[in-house]
Amino acid sequence: MGLLMSLSITLAATFVRIGAIENFFSIWLEVWLVAYPIAIVCILIYKPFASKLTEKIVKKIK
Repeated sequence: MGLLMSLSITLAATFVRIGAIENFFSIWLEVWLVAYPIAIVCILIYKPFASKLTEKIVKKIK
């Protein structure tokens, strides 16, 4: 999930920021190499909170 999330977000943000220039993919790769580890750390930090919140919501729906 972290891989797909970081790839898509950095692709969109990089494209909006610099447009379709000649070396777009090399710049995007540099941005993604920074974003991917950050995404993994965020997933590890936020997952317990998100799981508990989801559990509470599902219980209320039932």
